[in-house]
Amino acid sequence: MTMLTSVLALAALGVALYMGALTWLWFRQERLLFAPTVLPATHVLATAQDVHEVSLEVPGARLSALHLRLPDPRGLVFFLHGNAGCLETWFTNTDFYRRSNFDLFMLDYRGYGKSTGHIESEAQLHADVRAAWDHVAPRYAGQKRIVIYGRSLGSGLAARLSADLSAKRAPDLTVLVSPYRSMAALAAEHYGWVPSWVLRYPMRTDQLVEQIRGPLVLVDGERDQLIAFHHSDALKALVPHASVLRIAGASHGDIHEFDAYLDALDNLLTKL
Repeated sequence: MTMLTSVLALAALGVALYMGALTWLWFRQERLLFAPTVLPATHVLATAQDVHEVSLEVPGARLSALHLRLPDPRGLVFFLHGNAGCLETWFTNTDFYRRSNFDLFMLDYRGYGKSTGHIESEAQLHADVRAAWDHVAPRYAGQKRIVIYGRSLGSGLAARLSADLSAKRAPDLTVLVSPYRSMAALAAEHYGWVPSWVLRYPMRTDQLVEQIRGPLVLVDGERDQLIAFHHSDALKALVPHASVLRIAGASHGDIHEFDAYLDALDNLLTKL
């Protein structure tokens, strides 16, 4: 075997391995994007009297949700959580919402917590979010304030929901915490060897924010190394009327523990 033949053989092997890796990513990327905590169907999520467990039927699955319902709330915070854990770890600090006099609704995506089924596409994710919204929205029709809130993974889902709602009745406030320009842009930063066409979840927040009517607040952590704050800056450049709140010292997983974050969110809700 000549040296040229050896080089060509190694190159062919490298191409084959690369294409094999891309094929794996195409079919199994859900394993990288979603990190659910699974709970048994008998697990009790709601312990407080004003927190209610909700079960939503969607095509091919049953979604689990929790709903904090107050006697006479000023409105609703519709909360779309991040890619890891489940309601058991996300549906916390309910006293904050009680003090603000806002109901809180949060669902687990397919395969998270007590929700059945499996996430199979971005379109399916958006459809499930819309089904959950359509379930809860009639309760707040009229004078109640509506806040669409998304964190990390949920920020892209919240952007789509808020943009869709803006065509008729815009939310009174949209809050995107640790938002990304797009999942494709985020992947390019962390996995530069992966071409964008492999991603089946592009999550193009940058194509949605301009369609959002009403106040838009972008919140990020100064030390976030997973979704760096330049993503908020890029979205702000697309929507000049948006506000950016940067939490000093906060990283990706602890931003909600900072007083500056809680005080700012309380101020936003109080002004509605």
